[in-house]
Amino acid sequence: MALKSSHYGLILAGGRGTRFWPRSRRARAKQILPFFGAESLIQQTVRRLRPVLPPERIWVLTNGYLRAEIVRQLPEVPRKQILAEPVGRNTAPAIGLVARILHSLDQGAVMGVFPADHYITRPTRFLRMVRSAFRAAGSGNLAVLGIQPMWPETGYGYIEFPPGFEVGSTNAVPTLSFREKPGIETAKKFVEAGNFCWNAGMFFGRAGVFLEALRLYLPKTATLLAGLPPFASRAFAAKLKQVFPLCESISIDYAVMEKAGNVVGLAADNVGWNDVGSWNAVYELARRDRNGNASRSEMIQQSSSGNYVDAADKLVALLGVKDLIIVDTPDALLVADRGQAQKVGGLVKLLEKQKRDRLL
Repeated sequence: MALKSSHYGLILAGGRGTRFWPRSRRARAKQILPFFGAESLIQQTVRRLRPVLPPERIWVLTNGYLRAEIVRQLPEVPRKQILAEPVGRNTAPAIGLVARILHSLDQGAVMGVFPADHYITRPTRFLRMVRSAFRAAGSGNLAVLGIQPMWPETGYGYIEFPPGFEVGSTNAVPTLSFREKPGIETAKKFVEAGNFCWNAGMFFGRAGVFLEALRLYLPKTATLLAGLPPFASRAFAAKLKQVFPLCESISIDYAVMEKAGNVVGLAADNVGWNDVGSWNAVYELARRDRNGNASRSEMIQQSSSGNYVDAADKLVALLGVKDLIIVDTPDALLVADRGQAQKVGGLVKLLEKQKRDRLL
C-alpha cells in the first residue's frame, strides 16, 4: 500500500564509487552500473520503493556528471525532480536542499532519505520498516532506520539503542548515540552488546523539522538554503550554483543526528541488506561455481578458486590463482587481492595525484 501523498523519497546518488574503479568513473559511477542483473543499483532502488512511493513523489540528488544518464535510466521519475548539486557537500546540505524545495511545495512534506547504491534481497520486509519509519517521523521526530549487524563490521558507523530494544519492531525508540566507524575490538563489543545496529544512512523526517535542525546546528548552511528563490523560478539554478559551494561539507549524521534530542530509531532484521561497498561485496553477492569463482563474463579455470572476474566481452582464463578481483575495461585493468578490495579507492587517489584525468 502506498504511503500518504505528503510522503516523499529522496535518493542520494552523487557519490563517485571510487572503490569500484575501473568500472566506476566520474561519468559512469557505481550507482548507475548493473552489478546484479540488467538493472543498475539506482533503478533497483526506485523499483524497490515503488510499492510505497510512486515515481512522482521520488526525488534524486546527483551530480552534473551523472544527471543525464540517471534521467535516461529513470524515465518514470519527473525530470525536474532529478537534481544535480553544483559541487559535492556531503549529506547535510544535500538533504537540506531537497527539504527546502519540498517544504516550499508541500508544508506537510515528510521525507525519507535513501542511498542509491544499496542492495536488498527482501524488499517486502524492508518496506515494512520504511512505513514504520515514516510513521515515526510524521509525529515530528527525526527517525533513523538501522540494520541488525550480522558480524563486527569496521566499515560502518553504529547506532546505539536502549538496552533490551527489539530488533525488527515497528515501534521506534529514542536512540542513545551515533558512533563513528570503530576498530575491530570495539565492533565486536557493539555486536556482543546487542543494542547496536549498523548505520545504513537512511533518515526520515518532516522537511520542516530537517530545516529547523539545520537552523540550530548548521546555521550558515540553513541561511544559504533559505535564501534560494522559488524552485520553479528561472533564477533558482543560477542562485544554487552561487550558494551551494559555500555550504559546510558535513554529513547529516555529524551535523544533526548526533546532536538533536528528537531522534528515534528502528532496526531492520533479515532484510538482506548490503551496502555494496567494494568489489568483494559484489563477489559475496554473486553466483559462484563449486570452486568459489564468480564471473560476469566468459571464464575458464584450472586450479583456481575464490576469484571474481568482470571482463565484458572477453574470455578470461584462470590458472593456479585464488582470491583475486579482475576487472577489465577498454582503458584499464584491475588485478587485486580480494582482501584488499576496500583499498581500491587509493588507486584512484594516485591517479588524481598523477593528473591522469582520462582514467577517472
